[in-house]
Amino acid sequence: MDSALFQENERTAAVTDERKIAHLGPFQTERGFEFSGIQIAYETWGQPNDARDNAILVCHALSGDAHAIGWWSRLIGPGKAIDTEKYFVICSNVLGGCQGSTGPSSLAEDGQPFGSRFPIISINDMVDAQALLLDQLQIQTLHAVAGGSMGGMQALAWSVRYADRVRKCFVTASGAAHSAMQIGFNEVGRQAIMRDPKWRGGDYPLNDPPRDGLAVARMLGHITFLSEDAFGQKFARRLQGKEAFDYHFGVEFEVESYLNYQGDKFTNRFDANSLLVLTRALDYFELKDLSPARAEFLFASFTSDWLYPPHQSETLHLMAKNSGRNSDHILIDLPYGHDAFLLDGEVQGSRLREFLG
Repeated sequence: MDSALFQENERTAAVTDERKIAHLGPFQTERGFEFSGIQIAYETWGQPNDARDNAILVCHALSGDAHAIGWWSRLIGPGKAIDTEKYFVICSNVLGGCQGSTGPSSLAEDGQPFGSRFPIISINDMVDAQALLLDQLQIQTLHAVAGGSMGGMQALAWSVRYADRVRKCFVTASGAAHSAMQIGFNEVGRQAIMRDPKWRGGDYPLNDPPRDGLAVARMLGHITFLSEDAFGQKFARRLQGKEAFDYHFGVEFEVESYLNYQGDKFTNRFDANSLLVLTRALDYFELKDLSPARAEFLFASFTSDWLYPPHQSETLHLMAKNSGRNSDHILIDLPYGHDAFLLDGEVQGSRLREFLG
């Protein structure tokens, strides 16, 4: 199996060197919550052309950040499918996140973190905040919007909510709405956090968060990112640093050590309340048709992705075709699971370059 499957994925690394902060003023959510002001962290690569119509907005997945050239390095960069020498590439940390954009750990007007006071938000709210950012950057028309997983849902929302601003829409490893199983995965993660005594109803000190619950939530998430074959090839039933069982509830198998490591690492750079808020937004999202859209669509899915299985992308493709849109769906046979959309630069890259060009 390709060793790229198990290398550390830079989508989880918060990068502050090039991060900019846009102060966007008052903002009202779909459900009517009024922020006196929000900020969105973002990064850009390349330059806008004279017509300012060569921009590509990249939308990140649940645990991502604005540093798209890091976590999607196989697709974004000089000479790559999303060519930063040709396009003006923009990526922002979503509203509700914890990497510089307004979220539950941000300070409210009273100088204290929002915590439990942070509102339920939607994918549409994330997209509306991004639209304000693009207004500030004087980008009226997007050559394309692109994203995978939660980022794919944002791209879909862009295509219908701001139809006259989007020419092309690339959606990979995503879906029109979560199934009961996908909602179930998210609920287990949320309950792991909320049943941690340190969650304190959402109003925990930022220096003493519910690390244990967040770590367990991430362990579950990490299992869904990969595939059975991937786990088998990497770990099988090998023991962790020993030749025989110790017959206890500590770490026995290599895979247990790996998941514990991934969970603990996650707690150092992600906020538990953000995970609650963003997974709720994912579960509430439901796209019923693409008839308002004007964009061309490219959908990609992966044979081994059991978190967002290929039939969900096929449904989106048929939805686009039934709405009279030009659309294509590519099914890619790779063993990497859901993370294939981050790890595959060849098949996706070749088709995406053609689509964008």
